[in-house]
Amino acid sequence: MKKILFIAILSSLAWNIQAQDAISKFFSKYENDMDFVHVSMTSRMFGLMSNLELEDPEDQAISDAISKLTGLKILAKEDTDQAKALYQEAFRLIPASEYDELMSVRSEDKNMKFMIKERGGTINELLMVMGGDQEFFILSIVGDIDLEQIAKLSKALDIDGLDNLEQLDKD
Repeated sequence: MKKILFIAILSSLAWNIQAQDAISKFFSKYENDMDFVHVSMTSRMFGLMSNLELEDPEDQAISDAISKLTGLKILAKEDTDQAKALYQEAFRLIPASEYDELMSVRSEDKNMKFMIKERGGTINELLMVMGGDQEFFILSIVGDIDLEQIAKLSKALDIDGLDNLEQLDKD
């Protein structure tokens, strides 16, 4: 029985690593391409940000949310005719069985999807992919995620697209 449980746990870990690995491969493929903007924040950076003493309760709430994050990666490319192809490539690599679509936004010139990976009732990763006529953007936030706080954080960090998460509260 212990052997079966051990094999099940290893298989589960391998599946999660493979799913994250697909996204990491996408980031790795383009992170050294100077035509892309690449941003990566580690848990250490979030730890430093959460150590700030803030007087405003709203800022403190954002700081508390930040303290639960372990990573953030952004890859963006503007003024490109490859935006739609990059959008499709990203979705070919994202294992659909690992992510649930949270929300999609479609406008005349761009498509945007928010997807989450959830484990035990906690959101562990938020993935946002946006492809337009001339721009591409993918964002991965990893950690214990509170969507309302992430929407507020996006305003503080001026991350386009995440402000759409505020619409979830209204629906």
